[in-house]
Amino acid sequence: MDKVGKRLRKFGARLFSRPVVTALLLLAQVLWIALIFSRLADYARWLNGAGLVLSIVMCFVLVRQDSTAPEFKISWIILFIVMPAPGGLLYLMWGDKRPAWKLRRKLARAVGTVQPLRTAAQAPQPMQALQAASPRLAATAAYLRRNGFPLYGGTEATYYAGGEAFFADLLPALESAEHFIFVEFFIISQGSMWQAVLDVLRRKAAAGVDVRVIYDDAGCAAGLPNHYWRRLEAEGIRAVPFNPFVPMLNLVMNNRDHRKIVVVDGDTAFTGGANLADEYINRIARFGHWRDSAVRLRGAAAWSFTTMFLEFWAANRPDEPAPDPAVFRPRLAVPEADCLVQPFCDSPVDRENVARNVYLELINQAQRRLSICTPYLVLDNDLLTALRLAARRGVDLRIYTPGIPDKKTIYQLTRSYFAPLLEAGVKIFTYTPGFLHNKTWLCDDRVGVVGSVNLDYRSLYLHFECAALLYGGRALADIERDFADIEAHSAPVALADCRTSIPGTLVSAVLRLLAPLC
Repeated sequence: MDKVGKRLRKFGARLFSRPVVTALLLLAQVLWIALIFSRLADYARWLNGAGLVLSIVMCFVLVRQDSTAPEFKISWIILFIVMPAPGGLLYLMWGDKRPAWKLRRKLARAVGTVQPLRTAAQAPQPMQALQAASPRLAATAAYLRRNGFPLYGGTEATYYAGGEAFFADLLPALESAEHFIFVEFFIISQGSMWQAVLDVLRRKAAAGVDVRVIYDDAGCAAGLPNHYWRRLEAEGIRAVPFNPFVPMLNLVMNNRDHRKIVVVDGDTAFTGGANLADEYINRIARFGHWRDSAVRLRGAAAWSFTTMFLEFWAANRPDEPAPDPAVFRPRLAVPEADCLVQPFCDSPVDRENVARNVYLELINQAQRRLSICTPYLVLDNDLLTALRLAARRGVDLRIYTPGIPDKKTIYQLTRSYFAPLLEAGVKIFTYTPGFLHNKTWLCDDRVGVVGSVNLDYRSLYLHFECAALLYGGRALADIERDFADIEAHSAPVALADCRTSIPGTLVSAVLRLLAPLC
C-alpha cells in the first residue's frame, strides 16, 4: 500500500505540475478560440475583411521597424501573403519582438535610475591602455562605452571550463559574503546544486547578509513550484520572479531573463552559460555529457554586474529607494591584474542589438583565428555573410556545436547552416560526448567573450542577456586550452554530412526561412 500511495502522490505531483497545468490552460485557450470562430462563421465575410485590413496595417508597422532583421520581416510578410485574413492577428499575438509596454516602461525607468551609477565608473586609463595595445579593439570598446558599459582595469578574470569547476568556486565565494549576495539565473531547478546554494543563502540571510534572488519564471517552470519566491521570502531571502509566466497566446512571454549573474559583496562576480540545475554539473545526464563555461571577475569590473542586477531589481521593486552606490561598490582592488574587462548586457527594450553587434565586430576584425562555441547556430544574413567572408579572407574560423541535441528542431535548423559555411572554408565540429552549452568566443588570442548569449535569434533579439569581454590576460590562454580540449572530443563535419541534394537543400532553405519565427 505504501508503494501505491507513493506512486499516486508522484502521479498527482506530475499531473498538477506547472508545465502540465500550463499546457492544459493553453489547450483550453486554443479550443475556446476555435469555438468562438466556429460560432462566428455567419460573419466570415466581414471578419475576413477586418483581418485583411489588420494584416495590411501590421505589414506597414513591421516594414517601418529599422532595428528588425530583414529575415524576420520577410518571414512574416510571407505569412501575410499565405494567410491574409488571420496574419495580422497572428502578428499581434506572436510577432512583435519588443516586450509589452508595461514591462518596457518599468525597465526604462530602472535603467534611467541605475545606469548613471555604472557609467560614472568610466575611467580614462583602461581605454588609453587598450588604444595603445590595439586601436581596432579600442574602437569596439568605445562602442560599448557609448552604450553605457565601462572598460575596467584592476580586475582578475578566472575562466572555468565546465559547470563543475564553476560550481566548486561558487560555493566558497557565497560563503565569504559579509554584506550582500545577488543571484540571477534563467533556470533554477530543485536538486543537489540548487540545494547546496540555497543552504548557503539561508545561512547568510539569517546572519544579516542582504540576499536577493531573481529567477526567470518561465525558465524555472519545470524546476520550481509556482510562487517559489514566496518560500524564499519566508526564509529571509528577498526574491523576484522575472516576467511571471501567464499561459496566454502572446509573445510577451518570449522576452525572458536569460542572464546568469552572481555578485558577492560587490567584489566578485560570476557569469557564463551554466544555470543552477544538476545537469549543468553532470549530477544527472539529460543529453550525454553537459559541457559549459563561466568566468569569475574579482575587482572593479564586478560593479557592472552589480548594476545590471540592480536595474532588474528596481524594475520589479519600484517602490524601494534608489540604491546607494556606497553600499554596493567593490572594495577590492587587484593591481596585479593582467587583463582589461568590459561587461555588457543586451535587452530587447532599447532596440540596440548590442550582443549581435559585438559578435559582428569580432568576426569583422579577426585576422588569424576565430573560435566560436554555441549550442544553437541560427544566423541572420549579416552574421552568415560576415562568417563566410572571414573564412574566405583566410581566417582560421572554427565553430563548435553540440553532438547531441536538447531541441531536435533547433538542432536540424543549426545543421541547415553548415553547408554554406563549410563551402566558404569554415571548420565545424560537433561535440560527440553530449551537449555543448558554452557561449564562448576567442578572437586572435587577443579578446574573448564569455557569457549567456547564444548565436541565435532568441538570444540576439528576444532575450535579456549578459557577457564579459576579456582583453588579454591569462584567462585567454585558459579559453584557448578549453577550445583545444573540446576539439579533441569533437567530430569534424564534412560537406558530405550535410544536405546537398536538391530535396535536402530545399529542406534546409525552408528551415532557414522559418528561423526568425522559432
